Amino acid sequence: MNARGALGRYGEDLAARKLALAGMTVLERNWRCREGEIDIVATDRDALVVCEVKTRRAGHYEHPMAAVTRRKSERLRRLASRWLAECWLERHGGVPPGGVRIDLVGVLLPLRGAPVVEHVRGVA
Repeated sequence: MNARGALGRYGEDLAARKLALAGMTVLERNWRCREGEIDIVATDRDALVVCEVKTRRAGHYEHPMAAVTRRKSERLRRLASRWLAECWLERHGGVPPGGVRIDLVGVLLPLRGAPVVEHVRGVA
């Protein structure tokens, strides 16, 4: 794994921990299909949550939350629909009662100190 991959994996580990501490259940990580990848799929009570994780080092890069553009949001909605059709419906037979939500977890790694992990619900 290269340095960028290791950074992303570390951020996803922190994000999964943050979601679990918030009472969510992580169902799957790094689900892939031809159209792309979902970083984390979880449940939050009766809602299905597709979660995008963006990790950045502090410095000259944009804030992690700024990395989700309109185009990325549209792609996440398509991926959520695909995961729902291919994975959820087979197991549960219907749409989750709480619907589907797309969240973002931004992880900022400062030069010193603990990582800053922000979870924003319903971004797309």
